[in-house]
Amino acid sequence: MRSERKQLILRRTLLVILDVICVGISGFAALFVRFDFQFNRIDYPYTERSLTYLPIHIAVTIIIFVLLRMYNSLWEFASIEEMVRIVIACVISEVTHFAGMHIMFYSVNNSVMPRSFWPLELVILIILVGGTRFFYRLLRRMNQTERTEEKKRILLVGAGDAGNTILREIKQSKYLDAKVVCVIDDNKSKVGSYMQGVRIVGTRVDIPKMADKYAVTDIFVAIPSLPRKELKEIVDLCSETSCNIRALPGIYQIINEEVSVRKLRNVEVEDLLGRDVVEADIDKVTSFVEGKVVMVTGGGGSIGSELCRQIAAYKPKQLIIVEIYENNAYDIEQELKVTHSELNLITLIASVRNTNRMDHIFSTYHPEIVFHAAAHKHVPLMEDSPSEAIKNNVYGTLKLSKMCSKYSVRRMVLISTDKAVNPTNVMGASKRMCEMVVQAYNERSDTEFVAVRFGNVLGSNGSVIPLFKKQIAAGGPVTVTHKDVVRYFMTIPEAVTLVLAAGSMAKGGEIFVLDMGEPVKIDDMARNLIRLSGYVPDRDIEIVYTGLRPGEKLYEELLMDEEGIRRTDNELVYIGRPIDFDEEKFLQELEDSYDEITSEDADIKEFVRKMVPTYKG
Repeated sequence: MRSERKQLILRRTLLVILDVICVGISGFAALFVRFDFQFNRIDYPYTERSLTYLPIHIAVTIIIFVLLRMYNSLWEFASIEEMVRIVIACVISEVTHFAGMHIMFYSVNNSVMPRSFWPLELVILIILVGGTRFFYRLLRRMNQTERTEEKKRILLVGAGDAGNTILREIKQSKYLDAKVVCVIDDNKSKVGSYMQGVRIVGTRVDIPKMADKYAVTDIFVAIPSLPRKELKEIVDLCSETSCNIRALPGIYQIINEEVSVRKLRNVEVEDLLGRDVVEADIDKVTSFVEGKVVMVTGGGGSIGSELCRQIAAYKPKQLIIVEIYENNAYDIEQELKVTHSELNLITLIASVRNTNRMDHIFSTYHPEIVFHAAAHKHVPLMEDSPSEAIKNNVYGTLKLSKMCSKYSVRRMVLISTDKAVNPTNVMGASKRMCEMVVQAYNERSDTEFVAVRFGNVLGSNGSVIPLFKKQIAAGGPVTVTHKDVVRYFMTIPEAVTLVLAAGSMAKGGEIFVLDMGEPVKIDDMARNLIRLSGYVPDRDIEIVYTGLRPGEKLYEELLMDEEGIRRTDNELVYIGRPIDFDEEKFLQELEDSYDEITSEDADIKEFVRKMVPTYKG
């Protein structure tokens, strides 16, 4: 700190000394120019008067410069604003110089100084004062150029206002170890021109070629208003290079804030989904949740905890978290106590399979809305322990539905999955049975029962993305089950947004489905994630194909053929038509089979085939 203070004092002292020299030179230089660059032609009285008044002129000018904060600016960032300040300060100095000399030499019969002396001195003073400051900037720029030869070489995508700001900050900052070597913009009229001295070399299709030509190490996408679909296209092109890729966040995230390099984020695999983020009708969700007692089962899991976060923001009367794993429950409880200290929060350790415990909870807290996210979800694990999938998912949902009906819960929302459609595994079949349970109870209760069906969730516990990231961090290999396997993906906040939207729009009996865009090949996702991490697939990080796991299929479906769809007010949310089945027989067989299923001796897959005709396991 003392060292920085000394450097500041030294810089300001040097500036003052330079300004003193500039003031002294400007007057004599003006006379020299006025008399045709010949000293012997300068009239002695002019020289004498100028020397006599010089100490006063210097003192007054330095005071003016101080008052106008000429010594407070960081001249390594000198720009038009500083230049304007220099002109204003010099004009004021020249006006006081003119007035002062006429007052001091008022008795002189002839003119105090030649009339052309004053504008000449002003121009020379501006040039000298401005020149000393901008010369420092030039030296610094030259020094930066020398030092950046071995540093990051950046290709900047976007020649708009945001890109211009990012480029200026990179060029001026002494902390950024980088140099922008070229700019890309889709406006073809800009190609070939320059932005702050950096050439705009092409459009987005030229990214791979230019990255190679200019030995680019990093690509910055500086278009904050870019739709997610177009960002995916750019990222796909960038992924053909071995460069690190970063992007400005969406414009809604930086509104009222300054665009800067520090707001650049790493491009995540979410950016490769190629569609805009799903948004809920805030007013509908608010009226649905606000002032209500809301329960979330499985509230510590990936989906459940995000549900709790978003519900807390809508000001429920009370939020009840039901979770069987105490560590998960503790984590979300502590987080919400910090982020929503005003929230009436109840955290309970309980299993939805425990009838007496759930009865006690419902009779004590009387929830009005229940989000059911408690479930076993890992396909291979449930293939090895199928009875647990049925006991937890199916019978847990059955018991919870009974409680909702018994205590007149207004609405219950079941979290389902695309794996429930024509299931090939026990987990998917168990979720289809859960959908059938809530459909059956919707016809037998005042409670409105609905299900929400979506695809794979990016970043959830056990999902493929965290696994890929761990494998990449360990140096590989990255394991993919099959080269052609495809999946629908969504983010955790999107999944929860859909759940809340479904809850707010539901009238009972619906299966809500998200239009999740085009399915994504897992192999492509793995390769792009490797590239986004700065590696080359199959060279730096090996990809190994392990084969489909038990119960896994190449592609998932969101609807069965007979379900059909209809639109909702949200253009990305659809409703599948429930399939008719013998609800009485279904519920009765569930009740009759309970003892057998929980005995560990049952043929679970045979039971599932009987209960779910579309099961192909």
